[in-house]
Amino acid sequence: MSSRTNDHYDSTGVDFHYLGMIDFDLCLALQRRLVYEASGRDDERITVLLCQHTSMITVGRAGSRQHIRLTQDELDSLRWQVRWVGRGGGCVLHGPGQLAIYPIVPLRARNWTVGEYLERLQQALVTSAVSLGVPAYTRPGRYGVWGKSGLLAAVGAAVQNWITSHGAFLNIHASGDSQSFVEANPAELAAPGDSPIMGSLLSETDRPARIETVARIAARRLADSFDCVDRRWYEGHPLLFEISEHQRERLARVG
Repeated sequence: MSSRTNDHYDSTGVDFHYLGMIDFDLCLALQRRLVYEASGRDDERITVLLCQHTSMITVGRAGSRQHIRLTQDELDSLRWQVRWVGRGGGCVLHGPGQLAIYPIVPLRARNWTVGEYLERLQQALVTSAVSLGVPAYTRPGRYGVWGKSGLLAAVGAAVQNWITSHGAFLNIHASGDSQSFVEANPAELAAPGDSPIMGSLLSETDRPARIETVARIAARRLADSFDCVDRRWYEGHPLLFEISEHQRERLARVG
């Protein structure tokens, strides 16, 4: 996968940006900016952000406070924020050892339905897990990727002006004890016998993998699933500094 630009730019390709550990709000602001910019173009170019977040909980449209097995005092003692976000899916506990995957996809330019996009995203997650020696599968009519330990990847997308954001959260070696605090797969959304909490790739294989290694594997599988021949890998994103500067200025004005 190329990590540098060249004179030839394929408008049907994909750009992967590995951000490492990044503040959730900063990453959310970057997604919003990328969605805005994509809505003003007529090409098919896809951008995918790959990153980790510090420990916190997000609640999607299918989630609720009752799916969090902690009191407010316990959340405060752990310093875990809870954020309600406009994506599909339920509650997800984020933290080190989990790979967040945020594709910014112009569905209309690609001539994809939301359902087709989600199928392509999930297939890439399945093949990524299989590449790491972990049998994984999807379930008809449900969103997510499962293994023997339970839900390996939670899926929850948002679509605005036919541009996607948010995406998927793949547990690589996230702490199983911490994951038990959140019902990522609550009973009302689960099939009989489903575990209510997320598993991890590490719990199903004796070959632990670095986050960046998994990110690069996932990037290749996503490019394949998205039919992108031109695929490029970057460290960071040039808009992050601009966005963080704007946030600091706004906070300074509020202060």
